[in-house]
Amino acid sequence: MLAGVALDAVFADPRRAHPVALFGRAAAALERRVYGDARPNGVLYVALCVGPAALLGVAAARAGNPVARGALSAVATWSVLGGTTLGREGVAMAEFLEAHDLAGARGRLSHLCGRDPSLLEAPELARATVESIAENTSDAVVAPLFWGAVAGVPGLLAYRAVNTLDAMVGHRSARYERFGWAAARLDDVANFVPARITGVLAVLAAPLAGGSVRRAAAVLRKDGHRHPSPNAGRCEAAFAGALDVTLGGTNVYGHRVEHRPEMGDGPKPSVKDIRRSVRLARAVGCAAAGLAVLAALRTSRR
Repeated sequence: MLAGVALDAVFADPRRAHPVALFGRAAAALERRVYGDARPNGVLYVALCVGPAALLGVAAARAGNPVARGALSAVATWSVLGGTTLGREGVAMAEFLEAHDLAGARGRLSHLCGRDPSLLEAPELARATVESIAENTSDAVVAPLFWGAVAGVPGLLAYRAVNTLDAMVGHRSARYERFGWAAARLDDVANFVPARITGVLAVLAAPLAGGSVRRAAAVLRKDGHRHPSPNAGRCEAAFAGALDVTLGGTNVYGHRVEHRPEMGDGPKPSVKDIRRSVRLARAVGCAAAGLAVLAALRTSRR
């Protein structure tokens, strides 16, 4: 796992033939075959996608050669982590906005989230970036490491499969309201503990981003439950408190408009807060990697 974290830090996500992208294409092809506007169809779809991913992890974990087993674990960890790429995307957004290049920033936002950027000005682009970094620190870093520590390579691959399916079919729309229910609920369960770990680590790391542990803890306690998601709110509230900003508000996703509760007591994020959020996310990721390795070592000794 530690080698996989190092690979992600050095190489980030592979630009071609990314395993998650390959899984996504296979899942999309399967969706065309099993889709139906009913929950049982969605349950079958999730089982057919997540089951093979977990079995592949079991096969890797049972490799007879310890060196091969370790190498497979490292590659699996690298393939499911996204912390380095997340940080680089945040820095890219900061650079566009610092150069007052709104067109470039609007075009880049799709790398972080699915909001419609066409009418967003610099402050809203900054808010979208900080919120995406907060939520994805859990999804792309803490949660994979947590499940890797708990269940090894099967946990790593199964989690990434669940999270990818949630991104593909778990959102609210006429097509996926029932079919995507299983993917969305399973993702909620898989991220329940990691999201809260992310919140706690962000609170503890607040001084590294120029914030206060006490203020961050107060905002997490006060606002963490107010988000529509049972998990994203814990991450966003902790980041809002650590950065002393206010997150939340109106978000536009194509033709869908969502009004989310505000979290935090400070001003709305500005461009300078993007780099602070990246620094905070990296600190949380490093702490999560250390905790995951320690937990995995303890489990292996047992």
